[in-house]
Amino acid sequence: MKLTLAVVLAPGPEQHAALVATLERFNAACNAIAEVAFREHLANKIALQKIVYYDVRERFRLSSQMTVRAIAKVAEAYKRDKTIRPTFRPHGALTYDERIMSWKGLEHVSLLALDGRHLVACHFSPYQQARRDFLRGQADLILRDGAFYLYATLEVPEVPTNDVGDFLGVDLGIVNIATDSDATV
Repeated sequence: MKLTLAVVLAPGPEQHAALVATLERFNAACNAIAEVAFREHLANKIALQKIVYYDVRERFRLSSQMTVRAIAKVAEAYKRDKTIRPTFRPHGALTYDERIMSWKGLEHVSLLALDGRHLVACHFSPYQQARRDFLRGQADLILRDGAFYLYATLEVPEVPTNDVGDFLGVDLGIVNIATDSDATV
């Protein structure tokens, strides 16, 4: 079963500025890609990537993987409603995967920004620390009210359910206060 864990980040002032700049440039690239997707009526990520990849890399100076993530974000948004061109806010989410993000113990996460990698401090509550081993795949970098969060995906095992052999239902009524499913009043 997949769950989401919100991890609080504590970047220093320089890291904060670098992450904000990365979000802004990433979402500007998404808006440019969305213009092409809408014009060409393309919701297929692979076909869209063939058209825009090199131009986006050169124009926005994003890393290869961030460019691929931007194209995927646009393709997903455009698939939802092909009648409108999707637009992206300057501080919209940036999806990090294992190529551009890595966890460094319980206290840090390494994130790729425009100027290289940053080792950013993070805070796990006791509840989150207990689930730390289930972190898998990607995480979304979110800027909310000036604070950064990573919404990380957890892959937790399904809880086994037991089949119930027999059960008893109770009907509460006006004439009889309670009648069970075996017809006992």
